[in-house]
Amino acid sequence: MALLDALPSPQMAWRQWRPNSVLVVLLSVMLVAVWLFDVVSVSPNRIVSGQGAGLVEAMGWLGALLVSGVIITLMLLSLQPGRQNYQVALVGVCLLLLLMPFGLMVASDRLVSNDMPQARLNMGMAYWLMLSLLLLCWIELRLRLALPRRWTVLMLLGVALVWWLCAMWALEALALGQEFRARNDEFWRALRQHITLVTVSVAISIGLGLSLAMLMRRYANFQKVAFGVLNFLQTIPSIALFGLMLGPLAWLAAQWPLLSRLGVSGIGWAPALLALVAYSLLPMVRNTYIALEQVSPETLEAARGMGMRNSQRFWQVRLPLALPVLLEGIRVTSVQAIGLTAVAALIGAGGLGAFIFQGLGQAAMDMVLLGALPILILALIADAGLGALSDILRPKNTVRPGDAQ
Repeated sequence: MALLDALPSPQMAWRQWRPNSVLVVLLSVMLVAVWLFDVVSVSPNRIVSGQGAGLVEAMGWLGALLVSGVIITLMLLSLQPGRQNYQVALVGVCLLLLLMPFGLMVASDRLVSNDMPQARLNMGMAYWLMLSLLLLCWIELRLRLALPRRWTVLMLLGVALVWWLCAMWALEALALGQEFRARNDEFWRALRQHITLVTVSVAISIGLGLSLAMLMRRYANFQKVAFGVLNFLQTIPSIALFGLMLGPLAWLAAQWPLLSRLGVSGIGWAPALLALVAYSLLPMVRNTYIALEQVSPETLEAARGMGMRNSQRFWQVRLPLALPVLLEGIRVTSVQAIGLTAVAALIGAGGLGAFIFQGLGQAAMDMVLLGALPILILALIADAGLGALSDILRPKNTVRPGDAQ
């Protein structure tokens, strides 16, 4: 009886053995997906639909067992979580992300023959699911290990560089690479237009947001009116707001020739820029107002006691202390603007969204991906980069809401 009493109860044993359910579910779905769905598909040309190929057909039994073995190993590590197991799992996830383009090389070598010069290799559903689930696993592991956000930036840049080099130099049959090579100059021009629109709109939003937030702090009645107007602008659908700008700007360009010579018209960059600024103002103003209000009154009183004037207290005390939260507003605004700028292509503003809508019109999903994937990468880099900068400027004794999980 004494021996039985010394044994831990089932409830106590379960508390001591607590698997990471998030990783277990993600990896289980990944393992099922790579065996159930097509990993790649091969089409003889751009028009004809491709024929799917599973994991074994695309990579052979050795490659299939290697991929499955790594996923199962990561699952076993997730069943007994700990810092050391999390570190090993993180290395495994990064390794899979880096090896995925090499898997496409193997599939291209096995499935695309030399007598098919127009053949195109497309990434299948299992491939996209695996990529998405690996990124989610990486985020979960980063949070568990409390890694700085800058690691996300470095990982994204490293993976993107490896994928880019593989696509350009060793994956001639990859459909996405063929679309890029066919539209090389057009792609870079669209990327510059996209980044320019986002940068200018966010810069204007920062200036207006700071000005409006300072006015709200001074005038309480203005705060209610301003937030009401900004909330109303946020509820207007993006395509409707872009359309509402066409008439007034066309009328202004007709009435003022100088505006027309500057490029302002009913279509083009002008209505897109105004709409992007209108959408960006609410998160920018809200975060700026909260950032300025959260500064401790004791700190400001101490600055007053040191003889600082009002302007000195604002620029040297309040604004630097509010900068981490203000950067969070810039992060949200930037990510939102990167996505909304895609819609601006419908009114002639250019940008990467032009590839998306052209691809939809031609039923060419590779062209859609040529516009959508860079937008996704830009949003991830902006989110991780500005988040990392906010973490660096944040006092060490504070914790981000998402990092406490």
